[in-house]
Amino acid sequence: MARRFPEGFRWGTATAAHQVEGNNVNNDWWEWEHREGSVCVEPSGDACDQYHRYPEDLRLAAALGFDNYRFSVEWSRVEPEEGHFSRAALDHYRRVCAECLANGLEPVVTFHHFTTPRWAAADGGWADPRIVDRFGRFCERTVAHLGDLIGRACTINEPNVVAYVGYQVGAFPPGTIDGDLWLAAVEHFNRAHRRAVEVLRAGRGDFPVGLTLSMSDYQAVPADDPDAQRTRDTIRRFAEDLHLEHTAGDDFIGVQTYSRTRVGPEGQLGPEEGVVVLPMGYEYYPEALAATIRRAAEVTGLPVLVTENGIGTDDDAARIAYVRTALEGVLDCIDEGIEVLGYTYWSLLDNFEWAFGYGPRFGIVDVDRTTQERRVKASGDWLGGVARANALPDD
Repeated sequence: MARRFPEGFRWGTATAAHQVEGNNVNNDWWEWEHREGSVCVEPSGDACDQYHRYPEDLRLAAALGFDNYRFSVEWSRVEPEEGHFSRAALDHYRRVCAECLANGLEPVVTFHHFTTPRWAAADGGWADPRIVDRFGRFCERTVAHLGDLIGRACTINEPNVVAYVGYQVGAFPPGTIDGDLWLAAVEHFNRAHRRAVEVLRAGRGDFPVGLTLSMSDYQAVPADDPDAQRTRDTIRRFAEDLHLEHTAGDDFIGVQTYSRTRVGPEGQLGPEEGVVVLPMGYEYYPEALAATIRRAAEVTGLPVLVTENGIGTDDDAARIAYVRTALEGVLDCIDEGIEVLGYTYWSLLDNFEWAFGYGPRFGIVDVDRTTQERRVKASGDWLGGVARANALPDD
């Protein structure tokens, strides 16, 4: 028998501006892709040309059965130089919101998804406290222009990833490895989130606001080893809790989960022997989503919105199997009394996957890299059917 989701459960899919729009030349990621010695395997280029093709993509998402679409506003288009705001860019994103609504899709707008204008990145970036006011000003101008059309807002996408990988690993811009700068960036992201919540709530429109966080199912190995448990808790605190602690009063917490992280007494471990490893380097482990929903709800006390979950693979049957298991976990959480508002699959399109380029394919819609032709995959038809039925079939 099919398991049903609660009435009003939301079904969405997502993209991010830099990964799909194409030719976002004025942000730090474009510069990073083209920097000599870059870790990026290829530049983003035209991406999926969604800046021009968004009406087609929105019609496609609606036809599949989704009721919301999560996308980001590209800050570097809206404010290409400090203090100079582009009315043309703001009008564009207003048209995207309007087209969502015309297709029966709630616009879920993310205000920062990994990319920062070049001028801000060159002037201290997220390690500089001035970024808080700068981001707040961008949010204020943007919500004044299109806030009446927004259905839900995500302030910052995965600040923990941007801070850690950019300032501690050196694989995201600015490409530094400095613990002090990393902690400064963490602080400024948290302050920027709080500022954004305040600005968005005071601005045009009336919509829920929350943060999205990259979360992992952190597991001690062995599970009953006190030293492994202490190491796990320490790693998880810096990876997640420093941000979760700054969500009090938000309308929801956005959970973004793809796999688990195994931790031994001495630190993080690699994949378990015999477990499938995906192109992004982590394990096939869809059970992680339920674990992170439980933890996000426990730590924050907020309703949970799954704002990203998916799998990068060329095996579309594996994608369906992964999502089925993940959704079974969502239903288990709901049965336990956790308020889960909805599920958002990452992503609608095969797109630019940051330093990995176009290799990992997360989309439920294939994009021909030469012609830009869209083709719905079997996983898109399957997940769309789940969304339309608001139920997980048992076959």
